[in-house]
Amino acid sequence: MSQNRRIIIFDTTLRDGEQSPGASMNLEEKLEVAQALHALGVDVIEAGFPIASRGDFEAVRQIAQVIRGTTICGLARCNAQDIDRAWEAVKHAEHPRIHVFLATSAIHREFKLRMTKEEIIQRAVDGVKRAKSYCDDVEFSPEDAARTEIDFLCQVVEAVIRAGATTVNIPDTVGYAVPEQMARVISTLRNRVPNIDQVVLSVHCHNDLGLAVANSLAAVQAGAGQIECTINGIGERAGNCSLEEVVMAMKVRNDVYHTETGIVTQRLVPTSRLVSSITGLHVQRNKAIVGRNAFAHEAGIHQDGLLKEPRTYEIMRPEDVGFTKTDLVLGKHSGRAALADRARALGYNLTGEQLNRVFEQFKELADRKKEVYDSDIAALCEQQLRRVPEKWQFVDYQIHCRTGQTPRVRLHLRHGQEDIVVEESCGDGPVDAIFLAIEKATGIHVMCRDFNVHSVSVGKDAQGEVTVEVEYQGQIHRGRGISTDSLEASAKAFLETINRVALLSQGQQAAQEAAESQP
Repeated sequence: MSQNRRIIIFDTTLRDGEQSPGASMNLEEKLEVAQALHALGVDVIEAGFPIASRGDFEAVRQIAQVIRGTTICGLARCNAQDIDRAWEAVKHAEHPRIHVFLATSAIHREFKLRMTKEEIIQRAVDGVKRAKSYCDDVEFSPEDAARTEIDFLCQVVEAVIRAGATTVNIPDTVGYAVPEQMARVISTLRNRVPNIDQVVLSVHCHNDLGLAVANSLAAVQAGAGQIECTINGIGERAGNCSLEEVVMAMKVRNDVYHTETGIVTQRLVPTSRLVSSITGLHVQRNKAIVGRNAFAHEAGIHQDGLLKEPRTYEIMRPEDVGFTKTDLVLGKHSGRAALADRARALGYNLTGEQLNRVFEQFKELADRKKEVYDSDIAALCEQQLRRVPEKWQFVDYQIHCRTGQTPRVRLHLRHGQEDIVVEESCGDGPVDAIFLAIEKATGIHVMCRDFNVHSVSVGKDAQGEVTVEVEYQGQIHRGRGISTDSLEASAKAFLETINRVALLSQGQQAAQEAAESQP
């Protein structure tokens, strides 16, 4: 019989993770991430902060309607309006949860809330009771708990449990705690709060000092039963506890933690890639568990040991977290069935139409490259899965540039099915010239906020992946393009942002016309 203690994995990628600068997602992207998190096996998805905006509310509501079997959570401050809105968003979930929070530390009481300890406790109790009137599953977080006086923290926790909270989460909101402190707080609550056995103790750690995973593990050792975390550790400022790191730490060092989770670890890498691609936040090469170098061994002594016995230098198998055993998989003579099989192995479920488009692009790529890697296949699949309706399509470009001379580009775009638009432009550099030509051709002018290019795989013929972030009328739009030609990839990425803007404008115009047609 297993002696392992089951730890609940609470994922807040769609709420706290989305608060990373530049990481906002649209409704379709949030649904895609939510489905990936469900497939990954997370227990609770914190889908958003419904009161924050109409878009946040709609995303939480639709996720609650679509995802079955996973608890769907909405965040709310301890006030009636927030809690009512959160319930409206999550009420159709199979397992709804309302997560209410209120700051408790002295610095927050004095400078942000301007409330006494007694007022804090009363507000927290009222918030939990209101949430409890809607659903049985209620979580309470004393914001900035790591900097809250322990005696007062115990009082607050005891009061909210009496009011009906079923989970009490201890947040290290500003990433100030160290592991010994986090363990001590959890132990003190377990020893001093008389009704603590009525709730699941949770922990939510930020990574400002690089200690989020260590603090979360220390809390688990002290008795916490839930960890709040995000894919790739994304989140405000330096981010949150990384889901993939904390889960694999508990799995690999089960001899220390004696815990288990419901996470399907083979889906960690595909989920990481999905979130990275959607948010535009690239995973650093040396990132633990899911980074490109996580299982790379260059030193000769390491390679020699690995050939003799993998465990000499690998504490876990690459395939345990979703990397494939071999990276070089397909060539230009490979067929559709082989491509479909490899896509499934990488975690991508393509429709017949999507597979056809990926196969066409794969054949084109195989003609350009000698060797096609898993990372190339993953990039093609991701591009199709998040394909934006193309009002404008890239055809080709010609560019004339020389050191010391202004680059000039001649660009061909397709508008609709037949129309070919040709535009010429000059710029400070070839990428600038291409972007300006696209703006002139489409009539849509945006402010470029970020431009990033990196290699998808290895070698001189590697595909370049370009991500572009633009601002249009106060809204941020991201585009992504891949090609062995980095200028072509840049054009495709920028054009995707233009198509997103065009799609949004078309939707707004349709909504306005519908409103005007009402009697």
